[in-house]
Amino acid sequence: MDTSSQPRSEAEFVALLALMVSIVALATDIMLPALGSIGHELGVADPNNTQLVVSALFLGFAAGQILAGPISDSVGRKPLVYVGLSVFIAGCLLSIFATNFSVMLAGRVMQGLGASAPRIITLAIVRDCYEGRAMARIMSMIMGVFIIVPAIAPSIGQGVIVLAGWRTTFGLLLVLSSAALFWFAFRQPETLPAPLRTPFRLSTIADGILEACSHRTVVGHTVTAGLIFGGFLGYLNSAQQIYQTTFNTGMLFPLYFGMAALAIGAAAFVNSMLVESLGMRLLTKRALLGISALSLAFVAPTVAFGGVPPIWLFMGWLLSTFFCVGILFGNLNALAMAPLGHIAGLGAAFVGSLTTFISLPLGWAIGRLFDGGVLPLVVGFAVLGASGLMIATWTQRNAD
Repeated sequence: MDTSSQPRSEAEFVALLALMVSIVALATDIMLPALGSIGHELGVADPNNTQLVVSALFLGFAAGQILAGPISDSVGRKPLVYVGLSVFIAGCLLSIFATNFSVMLAGRVMQGLGASAPRIITLAIVRDCYEGRAMARIMSMIMGVFIIVPAIAPSIGQGVIVLAGWRTTFGLLLVLSSAALFWFAFRQPETLPAPLRTPFRLSTIADGILEACSHRTVVGHTVTAGLIFGGFLGYLNSAQQIYQTTFNTGMLFPLYFGMAALAIGAAAFVNSMLVESLGMRLLTKRALLGISALSLAFVAPTVAFGGVPPIWLFMGWLLSTFFCVGILFGNLNALAMAPLGHIAGLGAAFVGSLTTFISLPLGWAIGRLFDGGVLPLVVGFAVLGASGLMIATWTQRNAD
């Protein structure tokens, strides 16, 4: 199905890869309005345990990345996308027919495993075709388009749930992932020609991981990304409870969630316009400083309101903080991947997997601390933002 002789515009390239990246966001966000219903129907006693529907997806996602990249370096980018999307579809089927919470979580892990391939191979494809600030520009454009998905996914999910129940959300995921599979198969050329492929050997993987770990810029920016994504995952875990329980937004939950997502998307587009003139390192430091300063400043009013500030005040903090997060997503990935162009698949796997494994316990801890207020989330972003700033400063010392 390789169509390398066909023309491919940059706009189509960005749109297609944005959809590939969006698979995991779709799988996360489209059923957020249904978490309460899922927990009730499948017999979950503790409401905080329904957050495992989100965490299980990212557990499979983290585990799958470390294999997808190295295998794609050996067999090419396209075959792994086919396999990954097929596993994702199988996981959707398992969740559709789940009769207990354990089966649901197994389906979610499978979805994460499957989604890891298109997500990580997208980074490798971009690194195959671009480098440096041009790579950061393309990644920012992809992330900017991608962020539209979480902005509208909860609204779509809520509509589907009202009309046909929460299981239909997984049916919609199945249809969308199948469409992505066919679009990718017929329109995206293979970016890793046979002469540049490397045999799949465990020793090669070990050597590649050791090489990645030897670069301060790879490890430092990956750890920083993991810290920030940990805060973001904590938000995803508890978003449904924050909006519908703490602030009692009811059916307006997708609107508030979408506003926060659009703040990240707006930042990604701004970053794509600024990064070639200002550079990734400067923008990264400013964004990390913004997250830590905004969150630290918001702790006092949050405590003063007993953990539940007015929703307009909370949204002001959240939108400002998420704008900084949007600046970071593309830049941190590009900075971490910069020295790994010759092992782009393995490099993308290492960066993506380590980022997710770091973020999982952090996001889970923030979510589990939900007690009806937003103080755990605010403090989490303050601590993780400050920690990320210190690590990024150390990482970038003498880098120029």
